[in-house]
Amino acid sequence: MKRIYRRIGTALFAALFFTACQKDVLDKVPLDSFSDESVWKDLRLARAFAEFQYNILPGAGHYWNTLSNRSWALSSACDEAFNRFDDYNAVVMNSGSLTPDNLSNFDIWEETYKRIQDCNLFLSRIDGVPGDDAVRGRLKAEVTYLRAYAYFKLISDYGGVPLVTKPFDLNSNFVMSRSTFDECVSFIVKECDAAAAVLPGSYGNNAAELGRATKGAALALKSRVLLYAASPQWNTGNDNARWQKASDAAKAVIDMPNYQLFTGAYPILFTTYNTELIMTRGTNKQYQWSSFQGVEMFLAPNGFRGWTSFAPSQGLVDAFGMANGKDISDPASGYDPQHPYANRDPRFYQDILCDGLPYGRPEYFKDRYDAGHSNEVETYEGGLDTETGWDTWNSSYTRYSFRKYQDTTYNYRVETQTNKFWVIARLSEIYLNYAEAEFHLGHEDVARQYLDLLRHRAGITTDLPGTLAGAALLKKIQNERQVELCLEGHRYYDVRRWKIAGETENKPLNGMKIVKNADGTKTYTVIKVQDRVFKPEHYLLPIPRDEIRRTNLPQNPGYK
Repeated sequence: MKRIYRRIGTALFAALFFTACQKDVLDKVPLDSFSDESVWKDLRLARAFAEFQYNILPGAGHYWNTLSNRSWALSSACDEAFNRFDDYNAVVMNSGSLTPDNLSNFDIWEETYKRIQDCNLFLSRIDGVPGDDAVRGRLKAEVTYLRAYAYFKLISDYGGVPLVTKPFDLNSNFVMSRSTFDECVSFIVKECDAAAAVLPGSYGNNAAELGRATKGAALALKSRVLLYAASPQWNTGNDNARWQKASDAAKAVIDMPNYQLFTGAYPILFTTYNTELIMTRGTNKQYQWSSFQGVEMFLAPNGFRGWTSFAPSQGLVDAFGMANGKDISDPASGYDPQHPYANRDPRFYQDILCDGLPYGRPEYFKDRYDAGHSNEVETYEGGLDTETGWDTWNSSYTRYSFRKYQDTTYNYRVETQTNKFWVIARLSEIYLNYAEAEFHLGHEDVARQYLDLLRHRAGITTDLPGTLAGAALLKKIQNERQVELCLEGHRYYDVRRWKIAGETENKPLNGMKIVKNADGTKTYTVIKVQDRVFKPEHYLLPIPRDEIRRTNLPQNPGYK
């Protein structure tokens, strides 16, 4: 009898993320004793199998051995950030040396199709599992959403892919053709609609259900995939009908009563569950060094004993405007290159750690105070948070660190890690999706309105001028996405779907050198951190060589 104990065992463990756990199931037999057939005779086991498929979604853990989890890695593979340790092989992406043979940890093809196979297996068997019809139907809708998300990941990276909707077995014909991008989009949209028709709008206040797919999650995915399909990369004729579909899909989510912009302290938006979050993937509470899930540990500056694994680029820093709402390139903005961090967009101070900003609670960093310093970041030459300070192997080459996603209310150096989540979808993204689609439909006033809603929430009190239109307004829409959604996995795909990656990625990634003068003033000089090369073929990833040999699928353009 076929054994699937590893997946089922892991699946039952993963179920702890959603529930207090089915103790009567776990106590019956060892986790490695479930047969394939037993799973499809017990709805509790089938549920555990379904919940394991949530591994399709990216998470907040820093897992460089989990190939399909590219949450943080996407930032270092575009102009947003630099990953000093190259944990996900982004150097291949950034150096122009990408081939079908060297994707390594950046390749999601095999891992994603494994999850699709599991989803297909579940969907082919769940109707025959005895038990509550409502539970069975909801689980089916969840897995339908997860399979749609898996295909969205694949088409975002590779374009059109084979659409496999039935489970393979030993007698299956493994020779398949690639569906077109548009065919895949149609399939994903249909799956999202089917899932949304069954999934609940929410699970109430049941904390055990946090992270479970909802109607909003399915419709948010539909919004994103239709936005991608309407964008220049795939909508070469600028067909307005595509933009209308993208607009309608975003508005459907906006009109749901379940979600509102979060108006509390901005950092809390990314560390506590709130009304803006549509879909997240959480992690179990872990000890400090377990599974590298310590977000604070791998984002904090080295002088705070962090790793600075992902460091913001100067380009991202420059994307943040001023508190008065103007871009730093605007002569009327008040921006001073020798006081570059003064009077910036309030989100800058919540998302980025730069020289002079306080970090965390002073009592957590007594060693800094004992050495005559404070909890203010020191990235000037000779400061604690540089390669001449503490834990020098973890210093930031760009001289910045990310503040976003960090919970500074506890001492990550001695306490267990808090429960973390990665944002899969939130209302701000949907507002930006809607603004972009409405712009392309000629409704520029609506686009400005939704940008202003986000800017006002951030603390920028002035409206965008009514004269901001045309190409300048489109640039502002793109800038607002770059700022509002930084470190959320969007920028890598945005520059590709907009067909501007040849401009944004094909130039050095920069940082800032800060010299503290004898009189206490500081001098700021932009420096090159890494040369980067982007070739036309890089708008899509190559299909791995082994897959081409096995299936004879056509390779993406430009790759040999």
